[in-house]
Amino acid sequence: MAVEPLAECPGCQRRHAFEQVLTAQSNQNVIFSCPDCGYEKKNIRTSKG
Repeated sequence: MAVEPLAECPGCQRRHAFEQVLTAQSNQNVIFSCPDCGYEKKNIRTSKG
């Protein structure tokens, strides 16, 4: 059984599956959005961009 990686929200410290909180953009940036507290961080740079 595979364990899904989790991301912790900097706002409320709750953990969610990557698929629920991270959105990849075509320009290689990532958006983090917490469904619980509404915390959002845009343009998170990755090693690819």
